[in-house]
Amino acid sequence: MKVSSSTIAMAATATPMGQLANALRHPSLVLGALLSSLLVAAALLSLFWTPWPVFEVDLALKLQLPSFSHWLGTDTLGRDVVSLLLVGAQNSILVGVIAVGIGLTFGGALGLLAATRGGWVEEFIMRLADFTFAFPAILSAIMMAAVFGAGIATSIVAIGIFNIPTFARITRASANAVLAREFVLAARACGKGPWRITLEHVLPNIASVLIVQATTQFAIAILAEAALSYLGLGTQPPQPSWGRMLSEAQTLLFQAPRLAVFPGLAIALAVMGLNLLGDGLRDVLDPRLTRRR
Repeated sequence: MKVSSSTIAMAATATPMGQLANALRHPSLVLGALLSSLLVAAALLSLFWTPWPVFEVDLALKLQLPSFSHWLGTDTLGRDVVSLLLVGAQNSILVGVIAVGIGLTFGGALGLLAATRGGWVEEFIMRLADFTFAFPAILSAIMMAAVFGAGIATSIVAIGIFNIPTFARITRASANAVLAREFVLAARACGKGPWRITLEHVLPNIASVLIVQATTQFAIAILAEAALSYLGLGTQPPQPSWGRMLSEAQTLLFQAPRLAVFPGLAIALAVMGLNLLGDGLRDVLDPRLTRRR
């Protein structure tokens, strides 16, 4: 019996080493993983070490240029910019992980419920998602800050609520596509109930879609947290935040533009890395989108 070359190639990529080789052929995935790893490494490093104490204020050293002592200079309070950037990565990751977790948990559950039950339940959940879309994260944070006060918790809840309808829509659409497949019909014929089918067949088949979307929403959460901190609604002083670093630097754009460049560059690299990682994961995890090289 003859075996085609395409069959051999598919079998090779099915192995762990084949999957790794396939992933390494995607420059966007490799670059995105590298930038995302740097973000995580910076946050982890700041838990144990920073070049200077992040809360140490020394007005005699304010607005110093980059030097061997302060690699990226100091801000208006004499604080080390490198230390502020490292600790600021903690807040970005914290807000991103919890906010995306909220959206993925509640949005995914609502999407699966809508796809499984159908009818008026599906219609109600989708119209509720449409209503939630009318309140972006920044608007929700402004309303919540007026009631509960500004802070990182306000940012997390506002961004998490904004993520719920996104995950609900994607989960519902992906689940409906899987529920129409032949193996699901076979599972029904074998007597499996709707929730067992959802857990055993639907959820594993849409996991890759949710992972890719979670990566994209993580990047959006970092941007939203920076925007909220810039407006004074997110992370509060004295805790460092990239967005608030930008806000504090806006009055010194001509005197010390580096104070805006460094946090802006950190935000841009973090968001770009997560977006590239999401694009690469989509190509690797979805065989229909995998490009033959």
